[in-house]
Amino acid sequence: MNRIASTLVAAFVAFLLLSSTVFVVDQRKYAIVFALGQIKEVIREPGLHFKLPPPFQNVLFLDNRIMTIESPDAERFITAEKMNILVDSFVKWRIGRADGQPKLYYVTFNGDENRARDRMSQIIKAALNEEITKRTVGEVISGQRGKVMEGIRTKVVAEAAQIGVEIIDVRLKRVEYVEQINNSVYDRMKAERLRVANELRSTGSADSEKIRADAERQRSVILAEAYRDAEQIKGEGDAKASAIYAEAFGKNPEFYKFYRSLEAYRATFKNHSDVMVMDSSSDFFKYFKGTGAAPAGAPAGGKK
Repeated sequence: MNRIASTLVAAFVAFLLLSSTVFVVDQRKYAIVFALGQIKEVIREPGLHFKLPPPFQNVLFLDNRIMTIESPDAERFITAEKMNILVDSFVKWRIGRADGQPKLYYVTFNGDENRARDRMSQIIKAALNEEITKRTVGEVISGQRGKVMEGIRTKVVAEAAQIGVEIIDVRLKRVEYVEQINNSVYDRMKAERLRVANELRSTGSADSEKIRADAERQRSVILAEAYRDAEQIKGEGDAKASAIYAEAFGKNPEFYKFYRSLEAYRATFKNHSDVMVMDSSSDFFKYFKGTGAAPAGAPAGGKK
């Protein structure tokens, strides 16, 4: 029994000793191997690795994933025209992958991620301040926003490399005025919009009057030309009608006289209440005397 117990104890001790010499590096981690408190190597490849048992060698793991530093509240900065603006930003970063970067990160922050975040926040704020103070509000908000972010990224990348950090991206989420000057800015924008609106209304009114006057002129010209053409056509029609009448009645002048007399009778006796006193032997009643009436100057009432 004592031998079996000794064997089990020896096996257990051997297992513990063996397990202390084996470690697994996750693909999301870096492994720093320490030998008697000094950094021996940095392992970046995932998989199974071996080391000496403690206290000869120890392993510390560092997260190599992309992390985000996001300002909890918008920070105030002063632009080139001495106006206060609020800027909300974020940065994507991770421990550097280049040779020596993980070791430099550990030496700088002793592996403490919170200290690294604080240091990165200071670097970002300094870069923001440097870029914003040399630009106007309009440039920061829209005109040169891309250049501002690129300038910030260049400065942050250079300083972050000195502490073993790799910068992935820098972005400005929000840029706006502080509350104290928002009202004045809105009033100025409103006044500007009203000025533009009034200018557009004046221009539109002038254009409408011009269009209306041109339309009236065209209307007058069209009516005048139409009246001219109508009178011309009417005159041509009357001329043709007169020519036709002349040709038709010229073939029988007596019939023409008869027709004209009938027209005169119709116009004269149109209203039955009219009273006329005339000599019955006058030429006006010539065709009332029958088909055998004598010509003018002959005795009235004669029939053949």
